[in-house]
Amino acid sequence: MADIPTGPVRPPAAVEEDVEDLKAQVAKLTAELKGIRETLAAGADEATGEDADEEEAPEDGEPESEEDEWQYPPFIALLEGDLRDEELRALAEWVEGVLVPGYLGEASADARWCHRWLEHQDAVLWLHGLWLAWQELTDPVSCGYTGPSVWHRDHYLPAMNELRKSSGTFQGCTKGEHSIAHRLPGRVPSAWWYEDSEQ
Repeated sequence: MADIPTGPVRPPAAVEEDVEDLKAQVAKLTAELKGIRETLAAGADEATGEDADEEEAPEDGEPESEEDEWQYPPFIALLEGDLRDEELRALAEWVEGVLVPGYLGEASADARWCHRWLEHQDAVLWLHGLWLAWQELTDPVSCGYTGPSVWHRDHYLPAMNELRKSSGTFQGCTKGEHSIAHRLPGRVPSAWWYEDSEQ
């Protein structure tokens, strides 16, 4: 059992004084940091020969920099044309080169898989999301060393449970056979379509 300190208890006034000292130290460090940032910014402007006040404003319609330019999100459902084709090729390389040989065992009635998974649109969406998470969570710079564990728990297991269960995406696909008809329902009823059909 740990020893309980028996020294004198500090009065509340002394604790308050310590807190005020800490606040003063934080304020001092904050001011110093601000000064350092201003000095660095001024040095950068001198090194490039630019004056922050004389920077030309970008012409209307032009982004200030490439970083400010809006980009498509990487999720494949939002991509079209060549961008989508390139993303599909990269996804297929990951699925066939990493996921299938490294994670998926023999397909069975309880753990289905379709070798023509690219023809299942919902499988593509699930797998692309899984791949995006893989890219982020296997990079120690962005996620530390616990990333792979988080990927397995939060991404891999839910995706595989959805895709491979007997009533999941590949339910009509058995070993060596492929069926997507069960995943192509008619148009989902909607208020918009309902109004169109009445006219």
